[in-house]
Amino acid sequence: MNLRQGAKVWVHDRDFAWLPAELLESSGKQFTVATASGKKVLALPENVFPRDADEDEHGGVEDMTRLAYLNEPGVLYNLRRRYALNDIYTYTGSILIAVNPFAKLPHLYDIHMMEQYKGAPFGELSPHVFAVADASYRAMMNGGQSQSILVSGESGAGKTETTKLIMQYLTFVGGRAAGDDRTVEQQVLESNPLLEAFGNARTVRNDNSSRFGKFVEIQFDSSGRISGAAIRTYLLERSRVVQITDPERNYHCFYHLCASERDVEKYKLGHPSHFHYLNQSKVYELDGVSSAEEYMKTRRAMDIVGISHEDQEAIFCTLAAILHLGNIEFSPGNEHDSSVIKDEKSRFHLQMSANLFGCDLNLLLATLCTRSIQTREGNIVKALDCNAAAAGRDALAKTVYARLFDWYAYGQCRIDKHISFIRRRMIRVKILIICCSTRLVDKINSSVGQDINSQMQIGVLDIYGFECFKDNSFEQFCINFANEKLQQHFNQ
Repeated sequence: MNLRQGAKVWVHDRDFAWLPAELLESSGKQFTVATASGKKVLALPENVFPRDADEDEHGGVEDMTRLAYLNEPGVLYNLRRRYALNDIYTYTGSILIAVNPFAKLPHLYDIHMMEQYKGAPFGELSPHVFAVADASYRAMMNGGQSQSILVSGESGAGKTETTKLIMQYLTFVGGRAAGDDRTVEQQVLESNPLLEAFGNARTVRNDNSSRFGKFVEIQFDSSGRISGAAIRTYLLERSRVVQITDPERNYHCFYHLCASERDVEKYKLGHPSHFHYLNQSKVYELDGVSSAEEYMKTRRAMDIVGISHEDQEAIFCTLAAILHLGNIEFSPGNEHDSSVIKDEKSRFHLQMSANLFGCDLNLLLATLCTRSIQTREGNIVKALDCNAAAAGRDALAKTVYARLFDWYAYGQCRIDKHISFIRRRMIRVKILIICCSTRLVDKINSSVGQDINSQMQIGVLDIYGFECFKDNSFEQFCINFANEKLQQHFNQ
């Protein structure tokens, strides 16, 4: 890098990341620069980058490929200048960068704004998520080829909201005439709050963090009208069901259930602080969010998507069973390395779990406190110590919730209390849940009206955000690795 004396540069700073400065002297292995405050700083060459000469004369460029120097400090400074002017969107070629304002901006996403971007050449209007969605739609119509839109970023960057805005625009530009009270666009959009209730949770950086990946495929006919849609989900974070850290939360649906007066009495629930799977963190409410209202929104969304009231009851019954299951504690039994139910409180929760799961109490107890090993001579029943019993309890809770989410997100796996669910360690369990011939994606997709003969689709991928916790699970490693690979794809 050849920089002359007097050149405008960026210099790395421990507190502010980058500071604007002027090069005073270069000695090969070390630069001397003066910051805007007049302070002289010695810096290594790798910590100094050239700066655009005229960047202070404008409020930032709409497309950062127009920057003379497309380096990290230049990009960050440009985004900051535009954000200060309430311009949250910026292009880098065909890539749109969005800076989350953490505020509602309804004027940016109303019908008038969608009409402006409909058919407008890409780059003619200010950067906007609608411009990306429209460009994808036009490319599909003009070339007759399916398109994909990838939405990525750190946790809390606004990926899920951006995905919903893309879906909103596509249902606007390709909306079909409503032949029924529940149009495709309604059902596609109403699937969002449902999936968020069961698949989103509060993390350190995001009150509504998606803990699963989602691929939404909007299908179109030859005239550009929506002919159907399909929703697929991936990699639910199962461990969150049984283990959370302060100040995070478990999945929203548990708190919604505990806020429903009718269900609290019906399922013998109470405040979230009464349940082990929820009270590992002391955060029970979200700022500006009513769990009771969210519960009603979830119910209404279920109605629109087409989930029957019978199945709705089965879903919330299963959630309540999981909460009671988590409150079962164990103490050492009389035999070596054995366990028994700790006290009457735990026995109450065991009874409630068995009732709600629709299984025999003694069968559930045996499942938790023993395991069956099959040999040539027959089955050997081995007692489990307290730690193993608790681990088995948590494994059951995670599996049940994952199957419930699969029912909800991958197809209608009806909750049928008369169908055996067999865990590898629990061959005798005739508990409860799940999976019939149809699966939840089939439920939502059949309700929406999936067009299996569609030749043109626009797929929108909303994946987990990059995040680093105090304690990171293997699941989080996989999430971050996927984000790194996606970033590598962009860089290439």
